[in-house]
Amino acid sequence: MIIKDLGLVEYEPVVNEMREFTLGRDKDTEDQLWLLEHKPVFSQGANGDPSHLLNSQSIPIVHTDRGGQVTYHGPGQLVAYTLIDLRRIKSGVRQMVSRLEQTIINMLAEFDIDAYARQDAPGVYVDQRKIASLGLRVKRGACYHGVSFNVDMDLTPFSYINPCGQAGMEVIDLTSLGISLDMTEAKQRFVSAFKQQMHIGNK
Repeated sequence: MIIKDLGLVEYEPVVNEMREFTLGRDKDTEDQLWLLEHKPVFSQGANGDPSHLLNSQSIPIVHTDRGGQVTYHGPGQLVAYTLIDLRRIKSGVRQMVSRLEQTIINMLAEFDIDAYARQDAPGVYVDQRKIASLGLRVKRGACYHGVSFNVDMDLTPFSYINPCGQAGMEVIDLTSLGISLDMTEAKQRFVSAFKQQMHIGNK
């Protein structure tokens, strides 16, 4: 699996690049994991209900092809895009979502934080507060998009939406749980936990 650190980037060009990569790959194309932060943006899922965007406050809104409702991306949020051939690893999309959720749950467990997933609303939660959001798209048996994990960010824009379509859902980050973690270490910890979920050894 090729791992790329893209730094702080605009949302739309990266989504377009992911889609092009997925449509152009073949059975021998190596899977990739892209780690990045986005400049402030609201992304609206393919079948999202626009009523969940309450007030954009001049933050750009991008309609995208992932599953799910509206969410916010901004600096201080670790975004991991998983460009994985699901057929090759004999995985369904629900299993892939579970692997991503478990990656974040295991990361938080290292800090003695008890996090969990919900069957009715994909993502990762701590005491009914959301700390990570998920959305995937599958084309030609391969997935793209992925998970966004709130590390140390301005959470205010989440109050302008019903996060992932959940009215009144409180959104938190690691900092609000009393954990200080810089983005470089967050990326390293994510890669380690994700490799365990994917049964990839550290070479």
